[in-house]
Amino acid sequence: MLAYGLDYIYTVSFKESNYRSKVGYAYNEKPKAYDVVILGSSRADNHLVTKMFTDKKMVAFNFGMQGAKLFESDLVLKLLLEKKNTIKNVIIDVDVTLRTDKKSEAIYLKFLPYLHRSDSVKRHLECLSDFNLLYNVPFYKYMKYDTKIGFREVVMNFLNKRGNELDNGGYHGLPNNSEISGENLKTEPIRNKYYEEIKEICKKRNINLIAVMTPMCENVKGMDYFDKVKKIYPEIYNYENVVVEDKYFSSCGHMNDEGARIFTQRIITDFFSK
Repeated sequence: MLAYGLDYIYTVSFKESNYRSKVGYAYNEKPKAYDVVILGSSRADNHLVTKMFTDKKMVAFNFGMQGAKLFESDLVLKLLLEKKNTIKNVIIDVDVTLRTDKKSEAIYLKFLPYLHRSDSVKRHLECLSDFNLLYNVPFYKYMKYDTKIGFREVVMNFLNKRGNELDNGGYHGLPNNSEISGENLKTEPIRNKYYEEIKEICKKRNINLIAVMTPMCENVKGMDYFDKVKKIYPEIYNYENVVVEDKYFSSCGHMNDEGARIFTQRIITDFFSK
């Protein structure tokens, strides 16, 4: 009985809070008519400036998350639609995330509090090896992932303490860095079932999908990786060389705020200026 009680209390804290994380925001925020939803990894989170869209009178939010893979981006889109949001355009970074079809535990565990309250979350996470334990054993998920969705996070939820994930419309600009190390892309991109699902969902819902490869610094080994991506998925727009000078980067794979603004302006010009 104690496990059932604790599970209920913890779950309610996440159900009532939309201040802590992008996942909680997607679940708890009132439905919106989005002009632009941004999905992806840190290369979306740090590269697409939400305010530049809202300054153009567009309703936009950046749901990109540090460390996220296409598995989690797929689930964010499903959850937003399940919660009755309407979406005109989805922008998603699809480049280095095509190196694997694995999941990001640090991100998908943020969906676990909604496991019994969202059909989309339940169906998407059924592939987890310990799904039966997570779903059927009260409080198991909160014990296993205590450092991420445990006691501290529950207290912060009840206190309505805002997390920084939601600042700036979900965009997080990075600082300048005078020392940029190189990046090695000598791997092979693969077809990804979760990107395929995103494409199919957007097609069925009449959502304009804008899949992009975002810029990398000058010192990259294996730049033909982007050509390989284009061969697998010709519809993905290649913007890897739109911003190249190291002065616009915080690390080789992540632009600083100035570089992100140059890149975002190019996206707005190419897709939203008509």
